[in-house]
Amino acid sequence: MRALGFGSGPVVISVLVEAVLLSLVGGVIGCALAYMFFNGFRTATLNFQTFSQIAFAFAVTPSLLVGGLIYSLVMGFVGGFFPAIRAAYLPVATTLRQH
Repeated sequence: MRALGFGSGPVVISVLVEAVLLSLVGGVIGCALAYMFFNGFRTATLNFQTFSQIAFAFAVTPSLLVGGLIYSLVMGFVGGFFPAIRAAYLPVATTLRQH
């Protein structure tokens, strides 16, 4: 984008938006898979020394799904921040020579 004449601000914004959108897609897929496979899943553990058993069930609630989506968006922003800064301030000639 810098080679086409865009400034460093639009480059940073476009890379961050792309990173956040990709993380949103991944978060939605992850939430859907977690809900399908783990909502209502029941399991138990057994302690062979005392022969005690603990049973528990997973419940994927809407608040957990929202928390997972927020976490994925934050990770996308953090993961895209430094590459965005690098893409904005790396000289165009150096970038073209590297790729």
